[in-house]
Amino acid sequence: MSVAKAKRAKPADAVPAEPPVDCALCPRLVAFREENQSAYPDYFNGAAPSFGDPKAKLLIVGLAPGLHGANRTARPFTGDYAGDLLYATLGKFGFSNNKYDSRPDDGLKLKGAMITNAVRCVPPQNKPVGAEIKTCRQFLTARIAALPALEAIMCLGRISHDSTLAALGVKAKDAPFGHGAEHELPGGKARLFDSYHCSRYNTNTRRLTPEMFESVFAAIRARLG
Repeated sequence: MSVAKAKRAKPADAVPAEPPVDCALCPRLVAFREENQSAYPDYFNGAAPSFGDPKAKLLIVGLAPGLHGANRTARPFTGDYAGDLLYATLGKFGFSNNKYDSRPDDGLKLKGAMITNAVRCVPPQNKPVGAEIKTCRQFLTARIAALPALEAIMCLGRISHDSTLAALGVKAKDAPFGHGAEHELPGGKARLFDSYHCSRYNTNTRRLTPEMFESVFAAIRARLG
């Protein structure tokens, strides 16, 4: 049984895999969006959509859009430092056409992979609160369920990991977070892979090195073939 069939919090037609651009479910995030619409009128300033191959075998789950990244460009990890490392690594392991140039019109295409976020709207100080993570989880659940070929989920950071587990109905104690950790998911078809987030802070402090990041992708590639 696939991950899509293993866990659905609501009927498949109740929640879309992508929230509306002007999603109004989280008051604090809506207020911050309105501030950004005034401060940065040329930015996307909305719930950032997922990006990638609808037949993806790999789903990468980040935390939330960056203010000057996906909140500006409307594409996950595009225009910020984290995207430089993520997209370079995706290209190296054959998950893209390797045309990333920090712009949504750069011609980049993902192959067998999709990227989404646990929270779709940019939060103040890049820190969503628990209620926002929980509210947005319905879209993560629907996004996972909408990928029929899914075989691997890569979680970038603990918040992404915890929200993905909750979306799938897996108890945190049964799949603890750790860089390089792997866990089988309900149904036995898909596997969860953990990495520290590829943020500038983590790479600058060497909490995450390119070699560490690539090791997780190597395990994923070995899984998918």
